[in-house]
Amino acid sequence: MTCEYLLVDGYNIIHAWPELKELAAVNLDAARTSLQDILCNYQGYKKCNVIVVFDGYKVKNNPGAVLQYNNIHVVFTKEAETADQYIEKVTQQMDRRYSVAVATSDKLEQVIILGKGAMRLSAHDLKKEIKETNVEIKKQHLERTPSRKNWLFDHVDPELLEYLEDIRLDRVKKPEKKKKKR
Repeated sequence: MTCEYLLVDGYNIIHAWPELKELAAVNLDAARTSLQDILCNYQGYKKCNVIVVFDGYKVKNNPGAVLQYNNIHVVFTKEAETADQYIEKVTQQMDRRYSVAVATSDKLEQVIILGKGAMRLSAHDLKKEIKETNVEIKKQHLERTPSRKNWLFDHVDPELLEYLEDIRLDRVKKPEKKKKKR
């Protein structure tokens, strides 16, 4: 998937991915952080603008917030504004000038954003995309990069190396010790 902007319905994804849903049952903040970390890694490789949106509509007197989390943007919507409404508004404002993808499994939301010219990704599709990206990262960077270990004898003069090997194998005649005069 190639896009300039990826909008992610945060809680929708958290509740759709079993490992994040399980974590959210214990600690919702940890589930949000885990999703954000996954998206940061994805953004770092794909270089698209990632905006993850979390509902704040049920929080009384909530003014909303837009935060920078490493290399992604995190939005907490204001009171009485859902993540869906925020995503629709942003997609509308981008008005086909940018390539936009929206990650949500909300069927109604998918229909609305398709009508606004954005691509859709279900929670399953996003997870698959992230897994494929992680495999790509591993192939291109981790497996291709040679070991950077610096071994003791890697940069030794060949003659010295041969001499040291002779010593190790006891092939060098040991010098006689001189007797000290008294």
